[in-house]
Amino acid sequence: MSSDISYTTEEIAAILKISKLTVYDLIKKGELPSYRVGKQMRVDASDLEAYKQRMKSASKTADSPAAVAAAHDSSQAAAASAARSGQRSVVITGQDLSLDLLAKHMEKSVPGIRPLRSYVGSLDSLVSMYRGESDIVSTHLLDGDTGEYNLPYVRRLLTGRSYLVVNLLVRRAGLYVRQGNPLRIADWSDLGRPGLRLANREIGSGARVLLDEQLRLHGIRPESLVGYGNEETNHIGVAGKVASGEADVGVGIEKAAAIVGQVDFLPLIRERYDLVFLKTPDNREWIESVVGILRSPAFLSELGAISGYDLSMTGQVLYET
Repeated sequence: MSSDISYTTEEIAAILKISKLTVYDLIKKGELPSYRVGKQMRVDASDLEAYKQRMKSASKTADSPAAVAAAHDSSQAAAASAARSGQRSVVITGQDLSLDLLAKHMEKSVPGIRPLRSYVGSLDSLVSMYRGESDIVSTHLLDGDTGEYNLPYVRRLLTGRSYLVVNLLVRRAGLYVRQGNPLRIADWSDLGRPGLRLANREIGSGARVLLDEQLRLHGIRPESLVGYGNEETNHIGVAGKVASGEADVGVGIEKAAAIVGQVDFLPLIRERYDLVFLKTPDNREWIESVVGILRSPAFLSELGAISGYDLSMTGQVLYET
């Protein structure tokens, strides 16, 4: 493998056919060396290959009496170490900058936990919570039939789970168009124009759900949009495609347009960006502390310094089972 190749935690999970939570555990234990690039944790290809070779070698001797005894001792030592540290990993999913800020405050203020970030979309986040792979998920999913954000999806996907839904912030979403809006795009119905080139988001993201719901409500067939199948993994990627002229329009949030530049933003909807907490016995003891952080002057002051956020509902409990 080339020494300059690296993988995200999501890519490692796919390669090894394990959950992202297991990848985080391997990183935490030091079995997979990692480093941070921007918002993402990355693992070099050479370190992944070394880990795979160690696992292959271990499997060859795993059944020997000495190996069984060593594994038992190692397991006991790991458990003892974890008990001594008193820490457990808390996986927070989502891509917004506000979540990195929340993780920082949790690390400083909530004893006994270690926040870990997973940069996945809203729908995939809820699925990961249903599977028990995440503890706090962020979501901004519009239900077109009711006009309600998040709760219809949470109720359907987390059937049988105990959870708490708390607002993190409200932000504006809409369309990215080329600078000066030469095509005079004004609202969702304009997406039905023949030949319009779209920069799309990946399946499972909140922006993709917003687009698909608006297309459905306006009677526009997705296949009529040129580029509907071309997916970007974040808002900045979509805004960048429009800014470069590779696309005429894309769906996203206001902040990405300001970061990318050379692109105009048409605000069409105010979306509620909520947090869902899984209320397991292990989680209940720190959930109250995290909600306290959301309502704290220190957190609100830092979050308020970031433009484009409405914090009038931040920390408000919206639903609880």
